[in-house]
Amino acid sequence: MEYIIRPIRPQDAEGIAALRRMPGVMENTLGLPSCRVADSRAFIEGLGPNDHNFVAAAEDETVIGAAGLCVCSNPRMRHVGSVGIFVHTDWQGRGVGTALMETLLDLADNWLMLLRVELEVYADNERAIALYEKMGFQREGLRRMATVRRGRYIDEYSMARLRPGAWETEACR
Repeated sequence: MEYIIRPIRPQDAEGIAALRRMPGVMENTLGLPSCRVADSRAFIEGLGPNDHNFVAAAEDETVIGAAGLCVCSNPRMRHVGSVGIFVHTDWQGRGVGTALMETLLDLADNWLMLLRVELEVYADNERAIALYEKMGFQREGLRRMATVRRGRYIDEYSMARLRPGAWETEACR
């Protein structure tokens, strides 16, 4: 294997910041060109018990992707989590995004017992949408002009995946 998926560590801050600023990555996230290593370090240090973050690291420990799952803290929504993912442009289309998403969904389904996993994706990010649909996510809505990219407003899809078999349980009827 050319890379591993592992929990995020404080020393990943520099790699995360570089990824968030990378052309081809930044445009499809809420990242800004001004993202600093200190911002990434503060993010990592501020992760709480409901935050589960991973990186894809190359053999030389270079961060080539990152993904996170945040479980809702509201007691009535503890069955819901939201995910986010981004992958280095040189590693896109090589299975890194799939491996990161599989890691998050395994955690959601088999360890946290989440019923619903949500995400938002830019409506023109066809590669990401294809990945999410492959992983069982469905489009639930369109958020028009939800964010700004390079001076233009961009639409965003709300997508969600229900844990396979969840609707067959008595509690969900």
